[in-house]
Amino acid sequence: MARWTTTARRRRPVLAAASAAALLALTACGGGFSEQQAEDQGDQGQGGGGGETLVIGTINPPASFDPINQTDVGGQWANQFVLDTLLNQPEPLEFTPELAEEFGTEDNQTFTFTLNPDATWSDGEPITAEDVVFTLNLIAHPESLTSRGANISTLTGVDGATGKLPDGETEIPGLVAVDEQTVQFETKAPVDPNYIYEMIGSTIPVLPEHHLADVPPADFGESEFAQLPDVTSGAYTYTSYTDDVSIEYAANEDYYRGAPQIPSIAMRIMPAANLAGDLQAGAIHMNSGGGIGNIPVQDMPTVEGLENVTTSIDPTIGFQTMMFNLQTVEDVNVRQAIAHAVNREQIVDQLLRGNGEIIDGPYTSQSPYLDEGLETTQYDPDRARELLEETDFDENTTLRFVVPTGNAIREQSADIILQNLQDVGFTVEQSNFDFPTVQGMAQNGEFDLLLMGYTFNVDPDMSALYSSQGQYNYMGYENPRVDELLDQGKAEPDPEARQEIYAELQRIWQEDMPILTTYSDHATSVVSNELEVGGAAPFWPGTLTDLPEWHFGTQ
Repeated sequence: MARWTTTARRRRPVLAAASAAALLALTACGGGFSEQQAEDQGDQGQGGGGGETLVIGTINPPASFDPINQTDVGGQWANQFVLDTLLNQPEPLEFTPELAEEFGTEDNQTFTFTLNPDATWSDGEPITAEDVVFTLNLIAHPESLTSRGANISTLTGVDGATGKLPDGETEIPGLVAVDEQTVQFETKAPVDPNYIYEMIGSTIPVLPEHHLADVPPADFGESEFAQLPDVTSGAYTYTSYTDDVSIEYAANEDYYRGAPQIPSIAMRIMPAANLAGDLQAGAIHMNSGGGIGNIPVQDMPTVEGLENVTTSIDPTIGFQTMMFNLQTVEDVNVRQAIAHAVNREQIVDQLLRGNGEIIDGPYTSQSPYLDEGLETTQYDPDRARELLEETDFDENTTLRFVVPTGNAIREQSADIILQNLQDVGFTVEQSNFDFPTVQGMAQNGEFDLLLMGYTFNVDPDMSALYSSQGQYNYMGYENPRVDELLDQGKAEPDPEARQEIYAELQRIWQEDMPILTTYSDHATSVVSNELEVGGAAPFWPGTLTDLPEWHFGTQ
């Protein structure tokens, strides 16, 4: 079994305490700051040393803090500050210890993780192998509501699509706590180890059995813990959450990887249009990035010209989609017509100013599994009209077009899409709602066309999105061959063979068109020069790998 040791990474060393920018009058609506709050926060951030609060600007409020049933990046990001996983992933498919100080496999089928003996929960109880067993069994329990089922679907005894145990079963076969620090589990067949290290190791937060054992799995989502975790394992603990306004954190002084150097963090939820002004004013020290905190493109020239921050732009694994409700937009030719009608080049060139890419399917240029030989669906309104004429679609039918608010570029892309569809003869009614409302509408099928963004994993498994039982399959997409290939892809240990499987899947998805990928926008990271170590990483999922080492500079 391979042994791994933790190494701290220093990211983006910058000059400390650049000259302060003039404070701006900032609005207090939608999570923005008042002028007094900006002054107070700006003062806190200057001078380095003890006592500072790191203030992070973000756009999307968490839809949920439930660690096993999070369908939004905002909630996942918030919990990463307080709940640790077994492993970190600082770079794509590079895995380093977090709760597990050793991990490995001899046969690509039996996996062993040995926990750090110094790791404790925030209430002082030790973190043990039984906590890992409890967490995975909770996800697999037939009565628990979870978005993590696909992550464990390769384990023995669980359904290959949902990750659920059969009715009446409550324990995953082969999942055992060998001793207090060692946990072991088995997969149905040999798999690519990186699949396990990412999908389970670096993605699923471990939960405290001693605190949650008495909560019935069916009621877990309604528990106090799921509303805001109160016994945690991470570098920080929650102190408060104000709906759609802020998330407050305090440092966990007894953190097993060392007490964080920044004593408190405030996550401010605000309109995207406020980010640039708050960065200039010093009211926030960084943006969250990752698609939930990107700077609007029109503000980039301003931000790049600021002397008090450092800015970087990087490609991502995230992507934006337009989902089709296959119960109402049944004809594939109608979906193909819509795909040809959408001018994605205009979205990337005008809205993103070239800082993005057009792809078909869920793999961006950052994925080693992108089939670069697959020709992208072209913008062709004439072809769209021809396809429509070949169908029985009634062009007087009104398509319900649902758009989440909070992401300025996505909202602006909706305007382009709406006009494109009207230009080829569709009747479309657009409705914009906050993200939690859209989440509920998606789950209930209350749409014909739906904009939704995703950031999954480097591993190519997309069962959660494209499987007939996938938790994000709001389209109602069912293709037996796709289900078969998804199962094969998860169970195939050879990376080259996996490449062929996912290439075939990309061809099928392009033909079936249950989803049109509208664009993948590059991530913008902006960090105050007062923050000597910290900020969103180029590989955004690895951003918090060295969180305890983040610190301000000194004058």
